[in-house]
Amino acid sequence: MLLTEDFVDLETVTGPMRCHRFKPRFQGKFPALLLFSEIYQVTEPIQRTARYLAGHGFYVLVPEVYHELEPVGTALEYDKVGTDKGNLYKIQKPLQAYDSDARAAIEFLLAASDCTGSIGTIGMCLGGHLAFRGAMNPKVRAGVCLFATDIHQHSLGEGQCDDSLLRCGEIRGELMMIWGKQDRHVPREGRELIHRKLLDANVNVTWHEFNAQHAFLRDPGYRYNPSVARLCYDLALELFHRKLVLNEPLEPIVAPKP
Repeated sequence: MLLTEDFVDLETVTGPMRCHRFKPRFQGKFPALLLFSEIYQVTEPIQRTARYLAGHGFYVLVPEVYHELEPVGTALEYDKVGTDKGNLYKIQKPLQAYDSDARAAIEFLLAASDCTGSIGTIGMCLGGHLAFRGAMNPKVRAGVCLFATDIHQHSLGEGQCDDSLLRCGEIRGELMMIWGKQDRHVPREGRELIHRKLLDANVNVTWHEFNAQHAFLRDPGYRYNPSVARLCYDLALELFHRKLVLNEPLEPIVAPKP
């Protein structure tokens, strides 16, 4: 599928936010995905993910999550300097600023003339956590969170005291959580805590764990696992097709009694 790629700058509570936009190159309305990046912002691997999703018929919007902290268009390098910066920024930025950014992006998509109004969130690493929080918005019908960091430790944002698990009951759409069993950032105990809290809150969640490390979706990188990555893309697309294209009801469908 041919795509268009451009930028849109959204006004947020904390200043202008550059968003990278990817969508099919033909007239029509498309369901939208709000794609949240890792701590490195909109790198080439993130752009490849956005193109892949857009190529399946979605309007994909990718915000620069550190727009208050770095010049427009900045992508951090996958090295120690970039990693240290990204990890510092994620606890310098106030938690409410992450939420107001997500609201601005969702409101933009809802008002876009070429968007159907069906919206999902997806992200990896930091972005997995932001996709989780974004799914708390009642307008979001589905969320996919890949190796989401900090949820089990309540450590996102300024003060490192987020309320993501406390608020998980606000998620009304269908949620998919995807993990690597060898992920040192989110050990087994952390994953079990998140799973238990979601079930206790009656969130409609699907849970997947693979034999993979953190960041297994990212190419390049020694942890990249193309086989698992392909499976995860298929799982995400199946969910988004059901919830955003077919508009399956938000409540789980219960089979009729025989």
